Amino acid sequence: MSPAAIIAPSILSADFGALGNACSTTITQGADWLHIDIMDGHFVPNMTFGAPVVTKIRSHVNRPNSALGKGTFDCHMMIAEPKRWVKDFQKAGCDLYCFHYEAAISSTAAEDPVTHSETKTSPKELIRFIHDNGMLAGIAIKPDTPVNVLWDILESSDKADRPDMALVMTVHPGFGGQKFMVSELPKVKALRQRYPDLNIEVDGGLNESTIDQAADAGANVIVAGSAVFGAKDPADVISKLREAVESRRG
Repeated sequence: MSPAAIIAPSILSADFGALGNACSTTITQGADWLHIDIMDGHFVPNMTFGAPVVTKIRSHVNRPNSALGKGTFDCHMMIAEPKRWVKDFQKAGCDLYCFHYEAAISSTAAEDPVTHSETKTSPKELIRFIHDNGMLAGIAIKPDTPVNVLWDILESSDKADRPDMALVMTVHPGFGGQKFMVSELPKVKALRQRYPDLNIEVDGGLNESTIDQAADAGANVIVAGSAVFGAKDPADVISKLREAVESRRG
């Protein structure tokens, strides 16, 4: 049986004027995780927030009692230098640090914001570093990146070098409210067929109209922003997203 449904509302669509309350409320409405989009204005053409904001909202949401449990902070790191910020986000309360493959293959091995390094890092090295710092690791791919770049990483002989989740972007990263890209679902299907026990996340354009397609492809971790935070009844939307995934588990 494939992994259970995990609903992770994206706080990019929450009320920034009352962010802590919005985060705690969506958890009480049935959300499993919070998806926290970190953008640096370099890897993507937009900026959001950094570790200090994560620290503040962490005080409004209880830490998970187990790995991948309720209250997990799923930090989606759309940043050019992902290794630099691992320690800061661990201290801030991040539970799952999800970096982009595209950034990892072109960034440095510097381990903090001020250290300079000429050495390059790699996805496997970064995953190990995240694990060594007490967090779960996720790896994301953009729509223009083929899914087979993940095979070698997911099949690493050492568990410490393997990610705990793979994220397939179903929009181009950087902005909320984009149209769902059905063209990316074959990547999800390929991942599910090859790795039946893997947590597979989809992010971008997910709502009640597109969830069936994503669930059919095999996604079990569902990121939804405006579909949840903009709903008249967020709890009902979360319930429907969950049911769409659970009804297809096999």
